[in-house]
Amino acid sequence: MIDVKTAVNAAYQYIKSIQDIMGSSLEDLRLEEVELSEDKSFWLITLGFDIPQKPPKSRLEVLIPPSVASTPVLYEREYKLFKVNSQTGEVEAMKIREV
Repeated sequence: MIDVKTAVNAAYQYIKSIQDIMGSSLEDLRLEEVELSEDKSFWLITLGFDIPQKPPKSRLEVLIPPSVASTPVLYEREYKLFKVNSQTGEVEAMKIREV
């Protein structure tokens, strides 16, 4: 059976490898939760990260040139749950983790 550090590393490497197809960069990627399934077949790894959100434009922003109207970047925290095989260390699933 793989140890927890190997399972976390597998989840981390997996999300980094698909980051470019997720549509935005992942900021502040952190380990949030770790759990071994009751039957010890899987490590359940939750990783959290921030993704930039585009705020809706106000009517005033449409009239002001972008160089003058500097809108701060807002972030939203998202969580992904990874199911890592405890024998092989392979990521078998990635799901949205609701909190």
